[in-house]
Amino acid sequence: MTGNTPAERILIGLGIEDPEDIDLEAIAWSEGALVEYRPLLGCDARIIGSTRKAVIAVNSRSSPERRRFSIGHELGHWHHHRGRILLCSKEDVENPRTDALDPERRADEFASDLILPGYLLHPRLKKIKRITLAVVRELGHEFAASLTATIFKIVQSDHFPLVVACYGKQRRRWFTRAAMVPGWWYPVEQLNRATFAADMLFNGGAEQNWPRKMGADAWFNFRNCDRFEIQEQSFLLPGEEVLSILTIPEDGLG
Repeated sequence: MTGNTPAERILIGLGIEDPEDIDLEAIAWSEGALVEYRPLLGCDARIIGSTRKAVIAVNSRSSPERRRFSIGHELGHWHHHRGRILLCSKEDVENPRTDALDPERRADEFASDLILPGYLLHPRLKKIKRITLAVVRELGHEFAASLTATIFKIVQSDHFPLVVACYGKQRRRWFTRAAMVPGWWYPVEQLNRATFAADMLFNGGAEQNWPRKMGADAWFNFRNCDRFEIQEQSFLLPGEEVLSILTIPEDGLG
């Protein structure tokens, strides 16, 4: 990653050098936006503004991590789409499924950079030998970010050979992979019942305390994938979904 993103430049300009100093309400105020919390119907957040001032309304019923991401998301709209009235539904905020050119994706990326800025996150990742859910939860707690947002940012950092995939009971919802992982590591469309993720989603299986080895052919179907072993660790999401962190072996990267 080269240079700093617009969100990171705002943080640096404010002298923020520690995750606990990322006060999103104060940052919004410095950008000319007032944050208000209230019950909202049909959306997680909305922003109404002119060319200089704005009001960001955030659903008070959402979790603290969700509210933080919603503020960051609306500030992303304020930065990229100033002067427009935008209503952001639950599906619009923190949604990896949106297209790369979608305005909602740009707002999500801004929020991610604001809450999990690379210049603070990357030095911490360099000290970590492997990614586990315990590590992700620790980082998420430090940055006051959700597990999904934290994992997504870790994958984007390209420090680890990861594929992250989200599944419902019928099919794959979305997936992302680190840039170092070759394109043939493309997760299957439907969960294989032999995976720990399927055991959790369909059978109420317990979450694993650490990544477990598994034949790659349970997750991928490229030629000769059965000669590789990957590591899987999964956890349940709301709405009958499961998110899996898959670590690709070094001999599968080239």
